[in-house]
Amino acid sequence: MKLFLTPPSCHPIKSLFFVSFSVLTFFMISTSIHAKSSNSDVSTNTQPAENTKPAKESQNIGTPFSHQTVIELAKKLSQSPMQPIEKAPQALIDMDYSTYRQINFQQNQAVWGNTPTKFSVQLFAPGFLFKDLVSIDVVENGRSFPLTMSPDSFSTPNDEIGKLISEVGKYAGLRLHYPINREDYNDEFIVFQGASYFRAVSKGQTYGLSARGLAVDVAQPKGEEFPMFTKFWIERPASSQDAIVVHTLLDSKSITGAYRFGIYPGKPTRVEVKSTLFPRVDLQHVGIAPLTSMFMHNNSLDASDIPDYRPAVHDSEGLQILTGKGEMLWRPLNNPKNLQVSAFSDQSPKGFGLIQRSRAFDDYEDLEANYQTRPSAWIKPMNDWGDGQVELVEIPSDAESNDNIVTYWQPKGGLKKDSSYTFQYLMTWSNDTPVSLDSPRTIRSAKGTKLFGQHPEVVIDFNKMTDVNVDDLSVDANISEGEILEALIVKHPYNKGVRVYLTFDPKGANVSELRVQLKKGDGAATPTWLYRWLEE
Repeated sequence: MKLFLTPPSCHPIKSLFFVSFSVLTFFMISTSIHAKSSNSDVSTNTQPAENTKPAKESQNIGTPFSHQTVIELAKKLSQSPMQPIEKAPQALIDMDYSTYRQINFQQNQAVWGNTPTKFSVQLFAPGFLFKDLVSIDVVENGRSFPLTMSPDSFSTPNDEIGKLISEVGKYAGLRLHYPINREDYNDEFIVFQGASYFRAVSKGQTYGLSARGLAVDVAQPKGEEFPMFTKFWIERPASSQDAIVVHTLLDSKSITGAYRFGIYPGKPTRVEVKSTLFPRVDLQHVGIAPLTSMFMHNNSLDASDIPDYRPAVHDSEGLQILTGKGEMLWRPLNNPKNLQVSAFSDQSPKGFGLIQRSRAFDDYEDLEANYQTRPSAWIKPMNDWGDGQVELVEIPSDAESNDNIVTYWQPKGGLKKDSSYTFQYLMTWSNDTPVSLDSPRTIRSAKGTKLFGQHPEVVIDFNKMTDVNVDDLSVDANISEGEILEALIVKHPYNKGVRVYLTFDPKGANVSELRVQLKKGDGAATPTWLYRWLEE
C-alpha cells in the first residue's frame, strides 16, 4: 500500500491514507466476520471432525520449534533487503467482493475441531484484497508442522476457484474459536488477517476496533508502510488449557520482528504480547502497540455534518492514558475537518487505550451495528518503555466503514538499524478501562455557547463522586490559546457525580488545547480532561 499525505498544517485531505488504511479492515469485517450487522453473532460452531491436519505423513516428523526460532529468523532476515511477499494468482486477486464472499472455510475442516482441545482454528482463503500469502504451522510437542490444504478445505462458487486455492496451498489469515459465551458453542473470538492486523472480542461483545503488530510512518507525507505477518505458528493447547499461544514473523521494507501472543479468551479476553524488533534502517516514526478505530460523531462534542437519526456513531469514543507518574488522562475523540496529530509525552507509561464507554442501546439507536457492544482495548506495558509519546491521529472521514482513528506509543528517538528492541505488553479487550475501576470517570463531554452569552462553553461530567462536597473541590483549568472566563462545579444527582461548566474565550485562535482537572486540596479528584477545540 503506497500512501501519500499532506502534513497536519496543510489543506484538509480526503487522502489515500484513510481510504487505503481502512479498506482492508472494512472488507475483513464484511467478508469474514460481518461486524457491522446485528445478525453477526461472532460465534461459529466448530465441533466437526479434524480434517485439516498438520502434514505429518510421508515421514514428515516436523521441525524443532520454540519462540527463539522466530527471533533468530527475524534477525537473519533483517540483515538483508526484504524479499517480495508471495502473492495469490491473479485470477484470485481479480475476484470481486461478492464472489470472494462466497468462499467459506468448511467447518468440518477445522483444526482440532473434534478433539478434547477446547480451541479450534479456521482459515481464510487468499483472493480479492487479501492477495498476500501467509504460511501457517501448528506446533505439537515442540515440533512444527505446516498445515496442508485440500480441495475440500473451502466451499467455493465454482470448481476453478477451488482448484486455484488448493494449488496455492497457503492462506490469507486465521481465526481462533473457543466457547466464550456458552459451553456448547465455539465462538470466533480473535482474527489475524491482512498486513499485521488482528482483532478480538470478549464475552458478549461484537467486533469493533482493530490492533496491529506495528505501525510505521503513520501520517507522514511519504506514505505509510504496512508491516505484514508472513508466517504463523500455533501451539496446540492441552485439553485442560484455557489459553493458546500464537507466534508470528513480521516483515517489511524497514523492519522485521518476532511476536509471541499468549491469548486468554473470556471475560475479558486478554492477549500477552512480546515483540522483538530488528530495524533494517533507522526508523524515526514507529508505532508500538497500535490501535485503529472509527469515530464519526456523538452529537455532544462532534455533531454529524449530515442528518442522522443516531445520536452517536463510533467504535471508540475516547483515548485514555495512565502516565508513568500515575495521572489518568481522558481525551475525547474527534472527526475533524483537517488531519489532526496529537502527542502526549511521557516516560515509562503505565497504560493507554481506545475506549468505548457508552454501553446503552439508547446511546446509539442502531439496531444493525450495535455499537454499544464494541470492545475497548487497553495496552499495559510489561517492561520499561522509556521516554516517548502516545500519539493520536484523527483523520477526516465521511463514512463509518473507514477506520479514521489511530493511536500508538512512539519511542523517543525512534529505532536504530543494527539494534534489537523488545516490547512486552498486555492487551485487554474489555468494556471499559480495566484500571482504577472505583475511581471517578469522565462519562460525558459536550460543547456549546454560554447561555445568555457568546463565548464557547464545555461541559464535563464525572461519575463515582456520590459523597463529595463540591465546596471542597477546585477547578484546575488551562487553555493554550485564549483565556478561561469561568469555571463552575455542581452536583450531578443523575450520575452520582459532578458536572463542570467551563467558559472560555479563544481570542481569535483557530486551535486551543484545553486541560481540566478537579482537585481536592493538592491532590487530583478526577482524571485530567483534555480536548483540542477547533474553530468551526
